[in-house]
Amino acid sequence: MSAERTGERTAEEATHQTDQTARTELTLTTAAVATAAVRYYSVAPGYRLNVRSGPGTDYTVIRVLSEGAKIRIYCQRPGEAIAGPYGTSNIWDNIDNGEYVSDAYVLTGSDGYVAARCS
Repeated sequence: MSAERTGERTAEEATHQTDQTARTELTLTTAAVATAAVRYYSVAPGYRLNVRSGPGTDYTVIRVLSEGAKIRIYCQRPGEAIAGPYGTSNIWDNIDNGEYVSDAYVLTGSDGYVAARCS
């Protein structure tokens, strides 16, 4: 194989390696942003919180969160107004597929929406 031919292959390999490195860095950056975006909120101290199948007390209790629980809010939707330790709110937090808790019992640091509205 000629020296010229060897040089071409080396340049191609270098370009391929650079492309691969860029894709790896992009993947790692995307994963870091996704991880940083995940936020957990505390349930009010001293409360065990009912998790319901919908945004109101007329919906079935699916389970109960223990005192000191932290939750991830996937989306929020309006529903029955509930008075709790963090005021009165009609916002309900979706914490899993078909599982809702009243935002009045969750320390979000806001009286409004902190996540996208559920569709």
